[in-house]
Amino acid sequence: MLLDGRDVTGRAPHDICRLGMGRSFQRTNIFPRLTVHENVQAAFLSHRGRGRDLWTRVERLYREETEALLASLGLLERAGETSGFLSHGAQKQLELGIALASEPVPAALDEPTAGMSATETRETIRLVERIARERGLTLLFTEHDMEVVFSIAQRITVLHQGQVIADGTPAEVRADPEVRRVYLGERR
Repeated sequence: MLLDGRDVTGRAPHDICRLGMGRSFQRTNIFPRLTVHENVQAAFLSHRGRGRDLWTRVERLYREETEALLASLGLLERAGETSGFLSHGAQKQLELGIALASEPVPAALDEPTAGMSATETRETIRLVERIARERGLTLLFTEHDMEVVFSIAQRITVLHQGQVIADGTPAEVRADPEVRRVYLGERR
């Protein structure tokens, strides 16, 4: 796979992040004992090369950037809360914030709505669409919820047992007979 013209095949995840790719995980990956603010601030510190600086007090570093990002995610009011006590949906929002703090060019989201209620799913879809639009961000995501896929994606590639069975716009993929059979449960 190429990222900004560079082959990232076989590279360590942290090296890929340094090249400009952010990601979120299927299973929420946050620092549960840190506050919401500290989670995003830690991502800014790491991305901007301050993560190994043991001599500087970090409370004020990237404060404005952290607060702006939390505000864009709808989490600013919860900045002081311990992140492990947030709802699953709010933890996924926070994880998106951590990924965005690395200022990614593309961002990979692994099942961004997994385990969410219908309400949380709708809110997450709106949030992801808005963030992508505002930042001009390309999103690559893996998702099994077809409604999520069809509501967000501009282009869809469908895999079945490791093989590409369809690639195109949401309308083209939705109409594809093999996709309908394999993923939408229709019979031939």
